[in-house]
Parts: sequence; structure tokens; C-alpha cells
Amino acid sequence: MFPIDEIALTGLTVFGRHGVYEHERRDGQEFTIDVRLNLPLGQAAASDDVADTVHYGELAEKIAAVVAGEPVNLIETLAARIADVALEDPRVLFATVTVHKPHAPIPLTFSDVSVTVRRARPESAVEFSAS
Repeated sequence: MFPIDEIALTGLTVFGRHGVYEHERRDGQEFTIDVRLNLPLGQAAASDDVADTVHYGELAEKIAAVVAGEPVNLIETLAARIADVALEDPRVLFATVTVHKPHAPIPLTFSDVSVTVRRARPESAVEFSAS
């Protein structure tokens, strides 16, 4: 059964040096990250203990380290790396990650470019694809 409980972290803005162009890696730019985690939260609600849930402050720090860390060419790669970090917690069954690159080198007026990846624990993949 697909867990309906969700933790969302949206608008996390971190400076990184990702992109295919040399000037993107040299000068860097801000990336904005949205993460949605699906996991059962009944135990956390019952215990009222942060140890029974994903600590979103610690998650934000881990995500920021990925974005500020090793440069990649594509935000698709960056999003997949962030999803891997989110799935490190065994309670997380599904992760949806959107990486926004609002300062992408496009010579036209636009408000945002983003990539969204959805990842599931292998044992949850059948349920995830059915949703």
C-alpha cells in the first residue's frame, strides 16, 4: 500500500557549480531543491519523538552538502544523487526530488528550469509505479 504520509522540504536554496559550461562551474549559481518523502509517520505521531521520523533539518544539511559538493554536468544527475541521500533512511519508501536551476544559461526570458526524479526503494517499486 502506498504510504500517504509525507514530509516535504521545499525551496532549499544552495550555491553550487553544476553545468556543462565552464563558466557555470567557475562562477557557480544558486539551485533550489524541493524534496518529498513518503514514509509511514504513525510511530512518530504516537511517540512525539524526532528519532521516529526523518529529521528534516539533518536532511537539509545532507542535501546542501550534495549541491555544494562535487560538480556534475546535468541537474538530472544532481537530482538522482539527492534522491539517493533521501533513500538512505530505511523508513523512506519513495522520494521525489525537484532541482530548480532558475539562472540556467538560456538567452531568453524564463522564470525557471527544473528536473524532477522519483525514486523508490526496490521493494516498493511495484507499488510506486501503480500510483
